[in-house]
Amino acid sequence: MANHSPTVELAMQLVALPSVTPEDAGCQAMMIKRLKACGFTVENLRFGDVDNFWAIHGNSGPIFCFAGHTDVVPTGPIESWSHPPFMPTIVEGQLYGRGSADMKGSLAAMVVAAETFVNEFPNHQGRLAFLITSDEEGLAVNGTVKVVDWLQEQGITPEWCLVGEPSSSIQCGDTIKNGRRGSLGCNLMIKGTQGHVAYPHLAANPIHLSLPALDELASQVWDQGNDFFPATSLQISNINAGTGATNVIPGSIKVVFNFRFSTEVTELELKDRAEAILSKHQLDYEAVWSLSGQPFLTEKGDLVQAALNGIAKTTHLEAQLSTAGGTSDGRFIAPLGTQVVELGPVNQSIHRVDENVSIADLNTLTKIYQNILQELLA
Repeated sequence: MANHSPTVELAMQLVALPSVTPEDAGCQAMMIKRLKACGFTVENLRFGDVDNFWAIHGNSGPIFCFAGHTDVVPTGPIESWSHPPFMPTIVEGQLYGRGSADMKGSLAAMVVAAETFVNEFPNHQGRLAFLITSDEEGLAVNGTVKVVDWLQEQGITPEWCLVGEPSSSIQCGDTIKNGRRGSLGCNLMIKGTQGHVAYPHLAANPIHLSLPALDELASQVWDQGNDFFPATSLQISNINAGTGATNVIPGSIKVVFNFRFSTEVTELELKDRAEAILSKHQLDYEAVWSLSGQPFLTEKGDLVQAALNGIAKTTHLEAQLSTAGGTSDGRFIAPLGTQVVELGPVNQSIHRVDENVSIADLNTLTKIYQNILQELLA
């Protein structure tokens, strides 16, 4: 590793730690040691079984915060990997290992960018901070959301936040996520009457009863989206019914579906419209709803412009703004009134077997982060 850049060396050290959510496995201690060495004050914040930390450099002024997570998703069958998932391996310029792209590579770039910036501008304007959790890939109940509560108790509100999620599509820096859609899930149970398939008049088949309503839900136009968000989408992700026997009409059917919704509609409107469709079809149902994130949007301002400028200066790319993709911990930070963007490496291999990231991109990302810091804090 001595032949690689500081960012790549640190990324490899982090990837080697098996921090499957919600375990941190020593990643945060490694980061904290580096940050303390260049003058950061660190608060270790453990909630439940989750390690988090808040680190800050500087005494006053607006706060720029790097946010990210040390936890990774499970590897799946290890024998399917070309290289052991927690043995960082470089092949043809790509760093292989679980978490290399999502998001230990970004964490390494953040730390090295912060070290370089603080060494060059020890008396910089404003404050530079880190908000790091090990609970992003899992339940996300004792991580960033709890740290945000703690920040509010301390009277701390970051002005700007850059989340290191892998936002890029083809080239590092080609896409900035300046918002995310909301996520609303539903566990639906539709009741019927169990019976023998030879005597359907003595039963009520919930599968048959539910299909017209499910078809209407799936084909419904919920909104048209807007300049920043695509139209709201409903996707049915699971249907389960039956006893396993071919001659039994089931007594109920369970359906799981999810809305990814824009700012054109609220979660209450979605619930009301969906349940109106179910009721119109005279179904006997129970719906349990779970909201895992509201949509958020950071319109063009000093953070978005600094990110665009930092990318252009480093790569000469004109980055595109996007709100596509899943949820991120930005959904917990944006309600503070904080400007939030996501900017990280190419996301093509994330959560997949043989996850990997370009080592050239990690070095590019470090320079982009440094340029953003200089524009906002130097």
